[in-house]
Amino acid sequence: MVGAMAVSAVSIWTACPLLGLWVGSRVAADSSGGISMLALLTVTVVMFASAYVMVRALSALGVRWTNLTGDKGTVRRHLPWLRSMRGERPSNAPGVEAHLSPLEMILVATVVVCYLVFEIWFFFYSSSPIDQRSGRG
Repeated sequence: MVGAMAVSAVSIWTACPLLGLWVGSRVAADSSGGISMLALLTVTVVMFASAYVMVRALSALGVRWTNLTGDKGTVRRHLPWLRSMRGERPSNAPGVEAHLSPLEMILVATVVVCYLVFEIWFFFYSSSPIDQRSGRG
């Protein structure tokens, strides 16, 4: 189940955009030249729809994991008007330990990896708009 969560989380960043571009290229191939607004709209709609399906799948997997393990979240939302004026925090109470679920760990890890991959691409492989080079190598 954790593997399915990881595949779904990575698919949001990889498979969904690629699927949208592939479907959009099929629509653009039918046009007489260049990209059309229909192709661009198709790419946008397919990317949004497939990402929405992946997010829903992640949500269902997270709920199923919680139901199977019985692990309830430890972080609670405290409304501002219900907070103590003395600055106490319920998380400081003895015996209360916050922990992340596997779904939360996977989502954090995929965002960090995507950020690092983008930074590596941007600084080492992208072209420079200043001096019109084809690459930074």
